[in-house]
Amino acid sequence: MAFFDELTKKAQTYAGVAVDKAKDLAGAASEKAKEVADSAKINMAILSEQRELDKNYKAIGEWFVAEYGEDIPDAVKDVVEAVNASKAKIAELEASKPQKDEEEEPAERTCPVCGTTADSKFCPECGAPMGEAKDTQE
Repeated sequence: MAFFDELTKKAQTYAGVAVDKAKDLAGAASEKAKEVADSAKINMAILSEQRELDKNYKAIGEWFVAEYGEDIPDAVKDVVEAVNASKAKIAELEASKPQKDEEEEPAERTCPVCGTTADSKFCPECGAPMGEAKDTQE
C-alpha cells in the first residue's frame, strides 16, 4: 500500500506543478495579447492622425492653388503642374466612362410565391427571391 500512497503523492505533486506552469503560461499569453491589442490601438490612432494630417495638408494645398492661381512660386510650380495634369487626366477618364441610360427603368419581376410585381430582387411583400424579369419594352 505504501507504494500506491507514494505514487499518489508524486502524481499530485507533478499535477500541481503542471497546473502552476499552465497558469503561468496562460498569464503570459494573456499579457502578450493585451500588449498586442494596446499596440494595435496605438497604431490605429496614429493612422487616424496621419489621415487627418494628410486631409489638412490637402486643404492647405487646394487653398494655396486657388488663392495664388497664376502667381505660384517657382519652388512649388512643378507640384502644381503635376496636380493640374492629374486633374485633367481624371476629367478625361471620367468623360470616357460609358454613360448609363438614365431613362432605362429596372425590369419588373413577379414573385413566384405571392405574385406581387416589383423591380427588386426580393419581394417587398413576402421577402421571397423574385422570379425572372419581364421585358417592359415590348
